[in-house]
Amino acid sequence: MPKSTTSPTLAPQPSRSVTSPSSSSSTFDVSKVTGNAPLPVKHRLGDSPAYFGSWINPAYQDPSYIFGRSIADRFRVTEISVNEKVDEASKLEGKVVLELEVTKEMINGAGNIHGGCSAYLVDICSSLAVSALTLTTEGKEYPTVSQAINMIYHSPAVLGNTLRVVNTSTTVGRRTHTCRTEIWNATHHRLVASGTHVKMAPSPAPKSSL
Repeated sequence: MPKSTTSPTLAPQPSRSVTSPSSSSSTFDVSKVTGNAPLPVKHRLGDSPAYFGSWINPAYQDPSYIFGRSIADRFRVTEISVNEKVDEASKLEGKVVLELEVTKEMINGAGNIHGGCSAYLVDICSSLAVSALTLTTEGKEYPTVSQAINMIYHSPAVLGNTLRVVNTSTTVGRRTHTCRTEIWNATHHRLVASGTHVKMAPSPAPKSSL
């Protein structure tokens, strides 16, 4: 069965998750984001600085406190979609595609993108695909933390190359979510790195022993 091309409708919010913080700056142009996701989802996820900033504790809003924030603020989201899975048409998957250039804070001593930076991109970008799916189908996002990230490195990307980061949700359960990412060198049409990401609900804060 071919992938769905119609826009899914936002569902009522269930009681088992937190309501997503609102985000989207007045300068964000949603028309630049393709895909069949509803407009509210595109507004929420497409404006990267506003989106990631909305999750930051007010005590740490200074960009110097947040690892990788200067990188995340440069994401250009180009597509947000929710489609039927190719191998299982009864299931849906979220997809978010974004681009950015390799800059000096992303490279190693050889001038290539650092493996740790690629892992950071998988960590932060893959989660967008899960959010695209749950926002579209349930009207919610789920606060989760990383349980495992598995990386494969394929080829280098150098300073100034454009990266195309393709993120897809795999499974969304009550306790764990899984998603995958491919980082492509759009300048030279090569796969740079790929990764899978397992996320889980955060553990409750420990009780005081006093």
